[in-house]
Amino acid sequence: RRIAMTHLLPILAPAARKLAEENGIDPNSIRGTGKDGRVTKEDVVAAVEAKKSAPAAAAKPAAPAAAAPIFAEGDRVEKRVPMTRLRAKVAERLVEAQSSMAMLTTFNEVNMKPIMELRAKYKDLFEKTHNGVRLGFMSFFVKAAVEALKRQPGVNASIDGNDIVYHGYQDIGVAVSSDRGLVVPVLRNAEHMSLAEIEGGINEFGKKAKAGKLTIEEMTGGTFTISNGGVFGSLLSTPIVNPPQTAILGMHKIQERPMAVNGQVVILPMMYLALSYDHRLIDGKEAVTFLVTMKDLLEDPARLLLDI
Repeated sequence: RRIAMTHLLPILAPAARKLAEENGIDPNSIRGTGKDGRVTKEDVVAAVEAKKSAPAAAAKPAAPAAAAPIFAEGDRVEKRVPMTRLRAKVAERLVEAQSSMAMLTTFNEVNMKPIMELRAKYKDLFEKTHNGVRLGFMSFFVKAAVEALKRQPGVNASIDGNDIVYHGYQDIGVAVSSDRGLVVPVLRNAEHMSLAEIEGGINEFGKKAKAGKLTIEEMTGGTFTISNGGVFGSLLSTPIVNPPQTAILGMHKIQERPMAVNGQVVILPMMYLALSYDHRLIDGKEAVTFLVTMKDLLEDPARLLLDI
């Protein structure tokens, strides 16, 4: 009986048996390819290699699962996520603005070619002179808005109960998109800021917004707001006033369009401007005059530097 059981076990060469023991291989799991079914050293080596590759092969099917869609096609699934405090506050203020103001929007368009040519000519020198601060379009709009607000102080005012509060300074809020939602940090005393200071301030706000480090003080106050939906491709919109302010300027995408210039059709880079305002305080004449002033200054940016 003992002899019969011995013949049931695989026959291993001494070198093969030692290799199997060192690698924790069960001899019974190895199919011998030698004479009379003998398990050779090569058979054990093959079993060791197969054991090493087994975990990697088992892990491969897990890769497609990571790329699987959140909702399988055809499923009627809903996902409920609590609204962030910031999003809830923004929603509350927007509804408040819609329900408490007599809001209107007026439009105009501006030829961006003069600013684009000026920027292309001096952007490298500007960046070198101002320690890496890049020259963008927003600084021109802030500068033009400051001058237009000086000429139309009602657009820079606010309503407090039955009183109109006129501000002798221009604190410009600049709408910035972040992962947490839209935030509006404020450039204080923008009337005293240079183009480089404006660009540097906006750039710093953008970094803080992405890092979630904007403070409440940096986002409160402001006498006027500029929102730039053009960075997302918006061609036209009607922005909502941020109370207690009474007006907001919307910038949009620069789009080449055929325009009539001195009797000739010319392709020009045009941008629509939108001014939403509280009609309780600002009349249509003031709103239109404000936008025309913006247009004139932006289409002849030298006037911004000459203060004319």
